[in-house]
Amino acid sequence: MTLKSKICGVSDSKILNFIVNHNYPAQFIGFIVNYPKSKRYVDFEKLKELMKIEKKNSFYVAVLVNPDQNILDKINGLPFDYYQLYDCDPDKIKSIKKRYNKKIITAITVNDIRDVSKYKKFIDTTDIYLFDSKGYENSMSFDHALIEKLNLNKEIMIAGNIQIDDNLENLKKIAHIVDISGGLETDGYKDVSKINVFLNKIKNL
Repeated sequence: MTLKSKICGVSDSKILNFIVNHNYPAQFIGFIVNYPKSKRYVDFEKLKELMKIEKKNSFYVAVLVNPDQNILDKINGLPFDYYQLYDCDPDKIKSIKKRYNKKIITAITVNDIRDVSKYKKFIDTTDIYLFDSKGYENSMSFDHALIEKLNLNKEIMIAGNIQIDDNLENLKKIAHIVDISGGLETDGYKDVSKINVFLNKIKNL
């Protein structure tokens, strides 16, 4: 199985241009759309400018925490391929998917095995499952062993304080997509040298 990559929390045009023009660009690029608590949050005017950068071979992902209709309507005209949804019940996700015609990454935040089992609620609504820590704006890990034995008929994305020097080969055994954000930063900002190492490392797995 080929491991795909997602770089999340992009908020700078220089970084975005570097990723989309890389020899091995990330398959998914995430933008924090409605969660100002995150240092990676992008306000709407800046988001519109970032979205003018051609995505080329990547998918653009709007990362949304329990979004209201106002923000969903505002971003409706932007070229997002996926909505990554946190803290939404299945009915709300189904409504968003139908109204805005987007593919859905359902984020399930994990502390124990009971959290993992929540995936069953979203079988009819999600295109990709994301298993993440409960850290939100803080980089935290969770026990990846909790999802090792899942056998789903949809792609699994894994996040939660993943670093570029982690053994990505091990992640390849339990997930289809690795989602990294803080691990590509230096002093709180995305670092092109770390991004380059990560994308090349994914390619060479």
